[in-house]
Amino acid sequence: MMKVDCGYRIKEDIGFILETEGLNQAELSEKTKISRTTLEEIKKKGKTTDGVCEKFYSFIYENKYRINAVKEELIKEKYQNVLFHGSKKGLSEINVNGARNNCDFGNGFYLGETYSQALSFVCEYEKSSVYSFKYMTKDLKIKQFDCSLEWMLAICYYRGTLGAFSSNAQIKKVVNEIEKADLIIAPIADNKMFYIMTQFAEGEINADVAIHSLSASKLGLQYVFKTEKAVKCLTPIEQYYICTPERIDSRTLINQRSLEIDTKLKLAKREFKDGLFIEELLK
Repeated sequence: MMKVDCGYRIKEDIGFILETEGLNQAELSEKTKISRTTLEEIKKKGKTTDGVCEKFYSFIYENKYRINAVKEELIKEKYQNVLFHGSKKGLSEINVNGARNNCDFGNGFYLGETYSQALSFVCEYEKSSVYSFKYMTKDLKIKQFDCSLEWMLAICYYRGTLGAFSSNAQIKKVVNEIEKADLIIAPIADNKMFYIMTQFAEGEINADVAIHSLSASKLGLQYVFKTEKAVKCLTPIEQYYICTPERIDSRTLINQRSLEIDTKLKLAKREFKDGLFIEELLK
Protein backbone atom coordinates (compact mmCIF):
# COMPACT_ATOMS: atom_id res chain seq x y z
CA MET A 1 0.00 0.00 0.00
CA MET A 2 1.27 3.47 -0.89
CA LYS A 3 0.01 6.89 0.17
CA VAL A 4 -0.97 9.36 -2.57
CA ASP A 5 -0.22 12.82 -1.21
CA CYS A 6 -0.37 14.98 -4.35
CA GLY A 7 -3.21 17.40 -5.13
CA TYR A 8 -4.39 20.11 -7.50
CA ARG A 9 -1.78 22.78 -8.24
CA ILE A 10 -4.31 25.57 -8.52
CA LYS A 11 -1.99 28.14 -6.94
CA GLU A 12 0.61 27.59 -9.67
CA ASP A 13 -2.07 27.46 -12.38
CA ILE A 14 -3.54 30.79 -11.27
CA GLY A 15 -0.05 32.31 -11.35
CA PHE A 16 0.44 31.00 -14.87
CA ILE A 17 -2.84 32.53 -16.11
CA LEU A 18 -2.17 35.88 -14.43
CA GLU A 19 1.24 36.08 -16.10
CA THR A 20 0.23 34.72 -19.50
CA GLU A 21 -2.94 36.79 -19.85
CA GLY A 22 -1.40 39.90 -18.29
CA LEU A 23 -4.13 40.06 -15.67
CA ASN A 24 -4.07 41.31 -12.12
CA GLN A 25 -5.93 39.53 -9.31
CA ALA A 26 -8.90 41.89 -9.44
CA GLU A 27 -9.37 41.28 -13.17
CA LEU A 28 -9.15 37.51 -12.70
CA SER A 29 -11.70 37.74 -9.90
CA GLU A 30 -14.11 39.56 -12.18
CA LYS A 31 -13.67 37.11 -15.05
CA THR A 32 -13.95 33.92 -12.98
CA LYS A 33 -16.47 35.14 -10.39
CA ILE A 34 -14.07 34.00 -7.67
CA SER A 35 -13.79 36.56 -4.87
CA ARG A 36 -10.50 38.36 -4.35
CA THR A 37 -10.51 37.09 -0.76
CA THR A 38 -10.67 33.51 -2.02
CA LEU A 39 -7.86 34.14 -4.50
CA GLU A 40 -5.75 35.51 -1.66
CA GLU A 41 -6.48 32.39 0.41
CA ILE A 42 -5.39 30.17 -2.49
CA LYS A 43 -2.19 32.21 -2.80
CA LYS A 44 -1.44 31.59 0.89
CA LYS A 45 -2.60 27.98 1.30
CA GLY A 46 -2.28 26.54 -2.21
CA LYS A 47 -5.66 24.80 -2.11
CA THR A 48 -9.40 25.49 -2.20
CA THR A 49 -12.82 23.90 -2.70
CA ASP A 50 -14.01 21.96 -5.74
CA GLY A 51 -16.55 24.71 -6.42
CA VAL A 52 -13.78 27.28 -6.80
CA CYS A 53 -11.74 24.86 -8.93
CA GLU A 54 -14.75 24.44 -11.22
CA LYS A 55 -15.02 28.20 -11.76
CA PHE A 56 -11.32 28.67 -12.44
CA TYR A 57 -10.65 25.64 -14.62
CA SER A 58 -13.87 26.08 -16.61
CA PHE A 59 -12.85 29.69 -17.29
CA ILE A 60 -9.42 28.79 -18.63
CA TYR A 61 -10.71 25.78 -20.58
CA GLU A 62 -13.34 27.91 -22.31
CA ASN A 63 -10.56 30.37 -23.12
CA LYS A 64 -8.70 27.65 -25.04
CA TYR A 65 -6.16 26.73 -22.35
CA ARG A 66 -5.83 22.93 -22.38
CA ILE A 67 -3.70 23.09 -19.28
CA ASN A 68 -3.98 19.43 -18.27
CA ALA A 69 -2.99 18.15 -21.73
CA VAL A 70 -0.05 20.56 -21.91
CA LYS A 71 1.11 19.55 -18.44
CA GLU A 72 1.17 15.96 -19.73
CA GLU A 73 3.64 16.95 -22.45
CA LEU A 74 5.85 18.85 -20.01
CA ILE A 75 6.07 16.15 -17.34
CA LYS A 76 6.85 13.54 -20.00
CA GLU A 77 9.69 15.75 -21.22
CA LYS A 78 10.88 16.14 -17.64
CA TYR A 79 10.50 12.59 -16.33
CA GLN A 80 10.13 10.44 -19.52
CA ASN A 81 8.40 7.53 -17.77
CA VAL A 82 4.97 8.89 -16.82
CA LEU A 83 1.59 7.19 -16.48
CA PHE A 84 -1.95 8.38 -15.67
CA HIS A 85 -4.77 7.00 -13.52
CA GLY A 86 -8.40 8.11 -13.56
CA SER A 87 -10.14 7.93 -10.19
CA LYS A 88 -13.91 8.21 -9.72
CA LYS A 89 -13.72 9.72 -6.23
CA GLY A 90 -10.07 10.61 -5.66
CA LEU A 91 -7.08 8.68 -4.31
CA SER A 92 -5.60 8.66 -0.85
CA GLU A 93 -3.63 5.45 -1.26
CA ILE A 94 -2.80 2.72 -3.78
CA ASN A 95 -3.71 -0.88 -3.02
CA VAL A 96 -3.11 -3.71 -5.50
CA ASN A 97 -6.25 -5.41 -4.17
CA GLY A 98 -8.40 -2.40 -4.93
CA ALA A 99 -9.48 -3.29 -8.47
CA ARG A 100 -12.67 -5.18 -9.25
CA ASN A 101 -12.14 -8.89 -9.83
CA ASN A 102 -13.55 -8.60 -13.36
CA CYS A 103 -11.02 -6.02 -14.56
CA ASP A 104 -8.93 -6.90 -17.62
CA PHE A 105 -6.20 -8.71 -15.68
CA GLY A 106 -7.73 -9.13 -12.25
CA ASN A 107 -6.53 -7.22 -9.21
CA GLY A 108 -3.87 -4.53 -9.52
CA PHE A 109 -3.43 -0.79 -9.92
CA TYR A 110 -4.31 0.25 -13.47
CA LEU A 111 -2.74 3.17 -15.33
CA GLY A 112 -2.61 4.37 -18.94
CA GLU A 113 -0.02 6.07 -21.13
CA THR A 114 -1.90 9.33 -21.62
CA TYR A 115 -4.02 11.85 -19.76
CA SER A 116 -6.84 11.48 -22.31
CA GLN A 117 -6.96 7.70 -21.77
CA ALA A 118 -7.39 8.13 -18.03
CA LEU A 119 -9.95 10.90 -18.52
CA SER A 120 -12.07 8.80 -20.87
CA PHE A 121 -12.69 6.19 -18.17
CA VAL A 122 -13.89 8.62 -15.49
CA CYS A 123 -15.34 11.66 -17.28
CA GLU A 124 -18.90 10.53 -16.51
CA TYR A 125 -18.32 10.79 -12.75
CA GLU A 126 -18.80 14.18 -11.10
CA LYS A 127 -16.16 13.75 -8.38
CA SER A 128 -13.56 12.13 -10.60
CA SER A 129 -10.05 13.38 -11.31
CA VAL A 130 -6.86 12.21 -13.01
CA TYR A 131 -3.46 11.58 -11.41
CA SER A 132 0.01 11.39 -12.93
CA PHE A 133 2.81 9.11 -11.70
CA LYS A 134 6.47 8.60 -12.43
CA TYR A 135 7.40 4.93 -12.73
CA MET A 136 10.32 2.52 -13.01
CA THR A 137 10.31 -1.07 -14.27
CA LYS A 138 13.78 -2.15 -13.13
CA ASP A 139 13.80 -5.62 -11.51
CA LEU A 140 10.09 -6.15 -12.23
CA LYS A 141 8.84 -9.32 -13.90
CA ILE A 142 6.81 -8.09 -16.89
CA LYS A 143 4.24 -9.82 -19.08
CA GLN A 144 3.54 -7.84 -22.25
CA PHE A 145 0.75 -8.26 -24.82
CA ASP A 146 0.03 -6.78 -28.20
CA CYS A 147 -3.41 -6.72 -29.90
CA SER A 148 -3.50 -10.49 -30.33
CA LEU A 149 -5.54 -13.61 -29.68
CA GLU A 150 -3.62 -14.24 -26.45
CA TRP A 151 -4.48 -10.76 -25.17
CA MET A 152 -8.14 -11.15 -26.08
CA LEU A 153 -8.43 -14.57 -24.43
CA ALA A 154 -6.75 -13.31 -21.25
CA ILE A 155 -9.23 -10.44 -20.89
CA CYS A 156 -12.19 -12.71 -21.62
CA TYR A 157 -10.93 -15.04 -18.88
CA TYR A 158 -10.59 -12.34 -16.23
CA ARG A 159 -13.89 -10.75 -17.19
CA GLY A 160 -15.60 -14.12 -16.84
CA THR A 161 -16.94 -14.74 -20.35
CA LEU A 162 -15.03 -17.87 -21.40
CA GLY A 163 -17.34 -20.35 -19.68
CA ALA A 164 -16.16 -23.93 -20.23
CA PHE A 165 -13.11 -22.70 -22.16
CA SER A 166 -11.66 -21.29 -18.91
CA SER A 167 -10.05 -24.64 -18.09
CA ASN A 168 -8.38 -24.95 -21.51
CA ALA A 169 -4.61 -25.58 -21.31
CA GLN A 170 -3.82 -22.58 -23.52
CA ILE A 171 -5.82 -20.32 -21.22
CA LYS A 172 -4.23 -21.74 -18.07
CA LYS A 173 -0.77 -21.12 -19.49
CA VAL A 174 -1.32 -17.41 -20.14
CA VAL A 175 -3.14 -16.91 -16.81
CA ASN A 176 -0.21 -18.52 -14.99
CA GLU A 177 2.18 -16.10 -16.71
CA ILE A 178 0.00 -13.14 -15.71
CA GLU A 179 -0.27 -14.23 -12.07
CA LYS A 180 3.52 -14.59 -11.80
CA ALA A 181 4.15 -11.09 -13.19
CA ASP A 182 4.67 -7.88 -11.23
CA LEU A 183 3.58 -5.72 -14.15
CA ILE A 184 1.29 -6.30 -17.14
CA ILE A 185 1.64 -4.07 -20.22
CA ALA A 186 -1.16 -4.52 -22.74
CA PRO A 187 -3.58 -2.67 -25.02
CA ILE A 188 -6.44 -1.01 -23.13
CA ALA A 189 -9.87 -2.60 -23.53
CA ASP A 190 -12.86 -0.45 -22.65
CA ASN A 191 -16.48 -1.64 -22.47
CA LYS A 192 -17.06 -1.08 -26.18
CA MET A 193 -14.09 -3.28 -27.02
CA PHE A 194 -15.17 -5.86 -24.48
CA TYR A 195 -18.54 -6.11 -26.26
CA ILE A 196 -16.64 -7.30 -29.34
CA MET A 197 -14.60 -9.74 -27.25
CA THR A 198 -17.81 -11.13 -25.79
CA GLN A 199 -19.16 -11.74 -29.29
CA PHE A 200 -15.99 -13.72 -30.02
CA ALA A 201 -16.19 -15.68 -26.73
CA GLU A 202 -19.82 -16.58 -27.49
CA GLY A 203 -18.98 -17.79 -30.99
CA GLU A 204 -20.77 -15.01 -32.86
CA ILE A 205 -17.68 -13.71 -34.70
CA ASN A 206 -14.33 -15.28 -35.55
CA ALA A 207 -10.95 -14.30 -34.10
CA ASP A 208 -9.78 -12.33 -37.15
CA VAL A 209 -12.93 -10.20 -37.18
CA ALA A 210 -12.56 -9.51 -33.45
CA ILE A 211 -8.87 -8.59 -33.53
CA HIS A 212 -9.16 -6.34 -36.60
CA SER A 213 -12.16 -4.59 -35.05
CA LEU A 214 -10.34 -4.07 -31.76
CA SER A 215 -7.32 -2.56 -33.50
CA ALA A 216 -9.50 0.49 -34.24
CA SER A 217 -9.64 1.45 -30.56
CA LYS A 218 -6.47 3.60 -30.49
CA LEU A 219 -6.60 3.80 -26.71
CA GLY A 220 -2.95 2.85 -26.29
CA LEU A 221 -1.44 0.69 -23.58
CA GLN A 222 -2.40 0.05 -19.98
CA TYR A 223 0.09 -0.74 -17.22
CA VAL A 224 -1.23 -3.00 -14.46
CA PHE A 225 0.91 -2.97 -11.31
CA LYS A 226 -0.11 -6.28 -9.74
CA THR A 227 2.23 -6.61 -6.75
CA GLU A 228 3.37 -4.49 -3.82
CA LYS A 229 6.87 -4.63 -5.30
CA ALA A 230 5.54 -3.04 -8.48
CA VAL A 231 3.55 -0.34 -6.66
CA LYS A 232 6.74 0.78 -4.89
CA CYS A 233 8.06 1.73 -8.35
CA LEU A 234 5.41 4.48 -8.65
CA THR A 235 5.77 8.09 -7.47
CA PRO A 236 2.74 10.46 -7.51
CA ILE A 237 3.24 13.75 -9.37
CA GLU A 238 -0.02 15.71 -9.58
CA GLN A 239 -3.81 15.53 -9.39
CA TYR A 240 -5.74 17.19 -12.24
CA TYR A 241 -9.12 18.86 -11.88
CA ILE A 242 -11.63 17.96 -14.63
CA CYS A 243 -13.98 20.86 -15.31
CA THR A 244 -17.43 20.41 -16.84
CA PRO A 245 -16.54 21.63 -20.37
CA GLU A 246 -13.63 19.20 -20.49
CA ARG A 247 -15.88 16.33 -19.38
CA ILE A 248 -18.35 17.17 -22.17
CA ASP A 249 -15.60 17.22 -24.80
CA SER A 250 -14.23 13.90 -23.57
CA ARG A 251 -17.66 12.25 -23.83
CA THR A 252 -17.99 13.56 -27.40
CA LEU A 253 -14.67 11.96 -28.35
CA ILE A 254 -15.74 8.67 -26.76
CA ASN A 255 -18.94 8.64 -28.84
CA GLN A 256 -16.98 9.35 -32.02
CA ARG A 257 -14.55 6.53 -31.28
CA SER A 258 -17.46 4.19 -30.58
CA LEU A 259 -18.86 4.89 -34.04
CA GLU A 260 -15.47 4.18 -35.60
CA ILE A 261 -15.29 0.80 -33.86
CA ASP A 262 -18.83 -0.07 -35.02
CA THR A 263 -17.86 0.72 -38.59
CA LYS A 264 -14.62 -1.27 -38.32
CA LEU A 265 -16.58 -4.28 -37.00
CA LYS A 266 -19.00 -4.18 -39.94
CA LEU A 267 -16.16 -3.94 -42.45
CA ALA A 268 -14.13 -6.67 -40.72
CA LYS A 269 -17.10 -9.05 -40.93
CA ARG A 270 -17.02 -8.62 -44.71
CA GLU A 271 -13.24 -8.89 -45.10
CA PHE A 272 -12.38 -11.72 -42.70
CA LYS A 273 -15.11 -14.31 -43.16
CA ASP A 274 -12.73 -17.28 -43.11
CA GLY A 275 -11.17 -16.80 -39.68
CA LEU A 276 -11.31 -19.41 -36.92
CA PHE A 277 -13.96 -19.36 -34.18
CA ILE A 278 -13.22 -19.88 -30.49
CA GLU A 279 -14.24 -23.53 -30.46
CA GLU A 280 -11.81 -24.21 -33.32
CA LEU A 281 -8.95 -22.37 -31.64
CA LEU A 282 -9.40 -23.99 -28.23
CA LYS A 283 -10.00 -27.59 -29.17
